[in-house]
Amino acid sequence: MSNKPSSWTALIQPDELAQSDNCTSHFSSLVGSMERASTVVFPDVKSMRERDWRNKSQYSYGLLGTPTTRRLERKLALIDNVKHALLLPSGLAAVSLIFLALLKTGERVLLPRNAYQPGADLARMLAGRFGIEVDFYDPLQPEALPLTANTRLLWVETPGSVTMEVADLKRLAELAHARGVLVAADATWSAGIAQNVFALGADIGMQALTKYQSGGSDVMMGSVSTDDDALHELLLKTHMQLGLGVSPEDCQLVLRSLPHYRLRYLAQDASARKLAHWLAAQPCIELVLHPALPSCPGHVVWQRDFTAAASLFSVLFKPEISQAGIDAFVEALALFHIGYSWGGAVSLAIPYDVHDRYPQSGGLVRFYVGLEEVDDLIADVQQALAKTIDM
Repeated sequence: MSNKPSSWTALIQPDELAQSDNCTSHFSSLVGSMERASTVVFPDVKSMRERDWRNKSQYSYGLLGTPTTRRLERKLALIDNVKHALLLPSGLAAVSLIFLALLKTGERVLLPRNAYQPGADLARMLAGRFGIEVDFYDPLQPEALPLTANTRLLWVETPGSVTMEVADLKRLAELAHARGVLVAADATWSAGIAQNVFALGADIGMQALTKYQSGGSDVMMGSVSTDDDALHELLLKTHMQLGLGVSPEDCQLVLRSLPHYRLRYLAQDASARKLAHWLAAQPCIELVLHPALPSCPGHVVWQRDFTAAASLFSVLFKPEISQAGIDAFVEALALFHIGYSWGGAVSLAIPYDVHDRYPQSGGLVRFYVGLEEVDDLIADVQQALAKTIDM
């Protein structure tokens, strides 16, 4: 084959065929084996003394990786088209690693005011206990970005995971880099599929692999990726010092789901857009916050920078509809279950009363569209509205 295959084709191909030691049976499998370990043994003392824990072709201790964890890291780096990826026990652990590796007392981090709440709470904790400065910016106003001489890190979340504003990552990165500020992007919504955060200027990308990459609502995991060797070295050292290991069993589950997660993402994108358009026509809905719809703040940026959309979006109800009525609507849904997180096969809905830190205000419901038939989901929303929302 003369042409190099795409990253998505390479992702599906096995790294190597697992072969049995028994040459007579010559068992080969398309699925890599699952290697777990705490203790890693060395053939001799010389090998033990010369081992380098930073070298991903060597193994020294189970916490620092096995062939299974390294296999998943390679595939994630392949998707992002970067050199390096690290695995962490959750998406929030990935946020924590970036903050703790890059920030020290007196330095400043900028977060969007619609940032993932646990991440914002972590930043506030670091400010209170360790003297790291934290400030928040409007993700829709890049030119007003409050950069200062001690700003070390700009955090970008696009879109916001509740009110869905699409930030201009390219412009934000340009402004930050002009002042020597690093840019980290939460790419969980785009999942390495709908947007390449590195092509738009991010120095670091993080994701909650708990979502689409897992696809089963049963695995907690996060990742941090970069193409910069020095940044990777800094992140890797902090990763080791904090003892942030992941289970090879969980890695194997993600590896099993990874070859088809793009297909799921695109199919769920189509379903979510159909539901979002239907909701936009309902008299009780004030605003549909779906980045692919013109009603969503930052839609023009989405058109420019994204090739697809996740199946996570929100709606704002009319101001006259009470929070009690919205809560009753969510409880009347039969196919949408009440729960945080997303990325699995089952659809979810959860109410938020958004005020203060969000650009939008009012009674909001966030929908996650799973793999059910979208017409069934629309019928479910219709019956719940008819039961609970008096228009």
